[in-house]
This record gives sequence, structure tokens and C-alpha cells, in this order.
Amino acid sequence: MAHKSELIAEDIEKYLESHQHKGLLRFITCGSVDDGKSTLIGRLLYESKLIFEDQLAALEADSKKVGTQGGELDFALLVDGLAAEREQGITIDVAYRFFSTDRRKFIVADTPGHEQYTRNMATGASTADVAVILIDARRGVQTQTRRHSYIVSLLGIRHVVLAINKMDLVEFSQGVYDAILAEYRPFAQQIGLEQIVAIPLSALRGDNVTEPSARMAWYTGPTLMQHLETVEIEDRSQQRPMRLPVQWVNRPHQDFRGFAGTLAGGSVRRGDAIRVLPSGRTSRVARIVTFDGELERAVAGQAVTLVLEDEVDVSRGDVLTAADQPATIADQLQATLIWMHEEAMLPGRPYLLKTGTRTVTASVTELRHKVNVNTLEHVAAKQLELNEIGLCNLALDRAVAFDPYAENRDTGGFILIDRLSNDTVGAGLIHYALRRADNIHWQALDVNRAARAHQKGQKACVLWFTGLSGAGKSTIANLVEKRLHASGKHTYLLDGDNVRHGLNKDLGFTDADRVENIRRVAEVAKLMVDAGLIVLVSFISPFRSERRMARELVGPGEFVEIFVDTPLAEAEKRDPKGLYRKARRGELRNFTGIDSPYEPPERAEVRIDTTRVDAAGAAQAIVDHLAQVGILQPEVWNPSL
Repeated sequence: MAHKSELIAEDIEKYLESHQHKGLLRFITCGSVDDGKSTLIGRLLYESKLIFEDQLAALEADSKKVGTQGGELDFALLVDGLAAEREQGITIDVAYRFFSTDRRKFIVADTPGHEQYTRNMATGASTADVAVILIDARRGVQTQTRRHSYIVSLLGIRHVVLAINKMDLVEFSQGVYDAILAEYRPFAQQIGLEQIVAIPLSALRGDNVTEPSARMAWYTGPTLMQHLETVEIEDRSQQRPMRLPVQWVNRPHQDFRGFAGTLAGGSVRRGDAIRVLPSGRTSRVARIVTFDGELERAVAGQAVTLVLEDEVDVSRGDVLTAADQPATIADQLQATLIWMHEEAMLPGRPYLLKTGTRTVTASVTELRHKVNVNTLEHVAAKQLELNEIGLCNLALDRAVAFDPYAENRDTGGFILIDRLSNDTVGAGLIHYALRRADNIHWQALDVNRAARAHQKGQKACVLWFTGLSGAGKSTIANLVEKRLHASGKHTYLLDGDNVRHGLNKDLGFTDADRVENIRRVAEVAKLMVDAGLIVLVSFISPFRSERRMARELVGPGEFVEIFVDTPLAEAEKRDPKGLYRKARRGELRNFTGIDSPYEPPERAEVRIDTTRVDAAGAAQAIVDHLAQVGILQPEVWNPSL
């Protein structure tokens, strides 16, 4: 099997030692679908003799059974391991493979070319040093070629191989090669890709992969393997300031407390002064502990546990930095966002943002523009669709420590996660903190929510009514407010239609506008709760994510979700405003229940089945629930707090 070396037979220990000290190069293959990425990697594995005899026998059998080369070896089958990939002849997931030569070790990521799986390509590119961008010589530069090139540039990969593949299908024409290169180079320069090596090759036939091709004598550059073995990659990670995102607080017994993680930049020595972010506390390194023993010095890429001289409060998600070179701390950022989900990114919708080892809640406050990957034009947009890339402002619920992505990939990158499904929906690159993050601070006030509610003899809270149009939300909420008012409670009712006449009159009914509609109302409700009021909110509020966001704006026990559960057929039969009839005729777009979804609550505190109880009975049931959970009791207030 495998890569052959004379040292294997002569001195196996010397061979293993030399293998251990070889440099490692990480690279990806990317480009449009069916450009030959898997075939190329399969050819590299085959030529490097890193295939076991039983694997080769299996490849020969699979090539005859499911191959696409008429019974000849189909090298793509070495990489395309999923059944769906073999059936469709495309790569779906990211496939990582290891191989080596006398000069270097390699980890290659075969990333999907299909537009639907661009998110997987970004994942593979995030750790790569070199990108091999394939182009089918018959088809030339495609949209996906440009998209992948743009992502490669964004992620900081500066070494690019433009592999113009399938030259055997264009009769090894130099004219075809020159035309493709002439089209690609200006685009590459626009996006900052300058170190480009163009290689004409045939992955299937082996031309210019590991050996020069006699059929392309006009090409005098390196083969692909020669270039990968010799390209010089500058590793500046150790020259950066020291960064250690804390992954785990290691406390095996009362006499040991260390902070474990992988150094994301710089180096650290015993005795070095460090700063804990975001708290800003300082200390010194007492010990550097690893699995193999203690060290005097550790460098970027090493997994270590740091023991500090002082009992400093440090938690998972904090970042240990050089005391004199701390990272930036901010809760408002500007970043480039690559959207990776079928459901569009909507400004104002809360997501989980994970950077390093810290996870916070974040939302896009402004989408400044999205990028047309063909022309690089900045295009105005209200949302990002699958595979789109845009520049945006982000607001976080707490400050995080970060470096600009251009300075440190590990501390400057992040992912966005859907809070309900836990799907990764976006990946981003932080550019800088917004100036407003430094200029806006919370003002301490002496009279707080508890004091205001105590004065009114009640507990402040939000009663959030949700349900389809025509369900009876406003009618029931109005009756509840009348009963609370009659019993001396201080209330205010925010109704969907009424609010759209003023605060939200600039919003329409697209998904993005609905999200912003609820965000604004939730913030108003929060202020009213702070004023000590019982706030009734009657909105369709169709999305669980925004209702959850509204709940999290107030304290525990201060949010009561009331699901006015009316079947669509019943709501449509009532149709008091004639809206369903307009929606059915196509006169009213994005109408909830017809052509826009409604996501019913999963765990509402109160559920009202309007097919079983009338409005008066529903209002009484809600008031009874408020009494049972103590909301109608006076607020307990301690003036000394």
C-alpha cells in the first residue's frame, strides 16, 4: 500500500521520524458541479500510492458496477462515499482525505460544487491554506466558480490553483486554456486573489497531475503535485497576540483549577501577564499543563491548560489574552455574512451567535447590502437568501471578545444558529466594532420596575395573545383588560391593527416586515413592563422565534403566552374583515394561514379553544389563570435593593 520510500525498508524508525517532521498543507478542491473535484483527489490518492490493495480491488469492482468511465477506474468513487453521491455522481458532504509524499503531508477537503451545498464548501475552506478551484474546460467560468472564489477570498485563502480540468475533452487546446484564464484573472484581481497558479490538466487521464503531460507541451509550469509540494505558506499564528478561548474549567480536585483550550494565536510562557476578557481582570501564568506534562512555553495550535497565580473568576467562553495586547470587546459589530439556509435571513430575528467557545444571542440590525457574485456589485436588500453574501450590522445581547477576521480566523469568525432547530444557518467574518458600541451605556436608575409595580399594587407582566386572523384575539384581550381594569389593575392593550396605524405604519406583511413588527412591539411591551404595567399584546405573531424573543426581553414569570386556538376553516368562515376572501382571490399577498405560515405555540401557558368556549368564558379562564400563578397579587418590593 501507500506512498513508497526507500527508508521504509532500510530504517523504519528514521522513516517514521522524518514523516513526523514533514510539513502539513491543508487544501480544498472547489468549483462548479461536475468539474471533476472528486476524480482529481482520487487520482492524487492513487498516484501517491495511498490505497490499500483491498481498496484498489473494491475500486475496480465499483468502477465496473456504478462507475461513469465505461469500466475503467473511476477515481471519484474513492472520495464519494455517500450512497446519494454515487447515485447522482456529485459530492454532497465535505470529504476529508489524508495523503503524503516524500516532501509533505496533506489534508484535502473535497467540497461540493452544487449550489445547494455551498455552505459545506465554506466549512471546508475555513481551515485551508490553499484552494484548488476547478473549471471544466468545456464550460469555462461559471457562477459557482465566482461564488466559490469570492468565499475563498473572504476566508483569507491567498494561494489559489486554477485547475482547468478535462483538457482531454477539448483536444488539449491552448486556446481554450488561454481564454478561460483571460476571463478569470480580472475577476480574481477584483476580489483580492493575486497568487494564482493556472494548471491545465486531465484528472481522469493524469495529465499534469503528478507528471508533466506530453500532450500539452505548450504548458511549461509545474504539475499540480509539484506546486502543492513546494508552495510556501506563511504561518503567522505565532506572531499574533496570545489568545486562548476557554473551553473548559478544569477542576479535578480542590487543589487544582486550570483553564483549558487551544491557543488561537501567539505564544505563552510561564510567568506571562494575561488578561481575562470580557471582565478585564489580570493575573499571571503559574503553570502550563498538557497531557504529556508541563511546559515552559506553548504556541498557537497547542491544547493546554493554564493555571493562574490568582483566584480569578474565569468561565467557559471567556478569552485569555496577552495583558498588553487584549482583544476588542463589543456587543455591536459589522461583519460579512454568508447565508447557508433555505429559510431566509431576516433582520431583527434573534439567532444564536457562536464565536470561539462563547455563545450569545444576536440579531442583524441592518443589512447594508448583499453582493452580486458575478459582477461584485453591492445590491440593496432586506434579507439574505440561501448562498447569498452580505455586509451587515449585528447587535449582541452581551459583549464578546474578538479580533478582526483579517487578523485572526479563530477569534474573528462566527456561525449563526437557529434557536429552535439548532441548524447552522450562517457563517460570518467580523470586521470591527461599531462606534456606537462604545458610546452607548446603560444609565443606572433609582426607581425600578419593582418600585413602579409596587406603587400600583400589582405584578407587571406581558399577556401575549397569538393566533390566526379572525381567531378572536382582540375581542378576548379587550374583555380581559376590562376585568383587570375593573379590579383596579393598571393595564395597556397593544393591538396589531392599532399599532400599524402609528409606530409600525411603515411596515408591510413580508416575513421580514412581520419580524420587525414584532420586534418593535416586544420592545415597547418591555418598556411598559418596566413602567409597572400589565401589558396585553394582541398580534398574530406567526413565528415562534419572535415570540420567544419577546419572552426573553422580560424576566422569569413576566410573560404569559395565550394561544387563541381557532382552526383555519373556522377563522376563514368568520372573516370579520373580509381578509381571507381577498387572500383567496390573490388580492392580499403573504396572508397568514393562506400563503404565509403560522407556527402555533408548543408550550403556551394558556390555550383557548374558541370552538368550545365563547369570548366571555375565555376571558374568565385567563383571569383565573393569572390569579392561580400569582400575577394578580401585589408586587413585593424591598426599597433597600
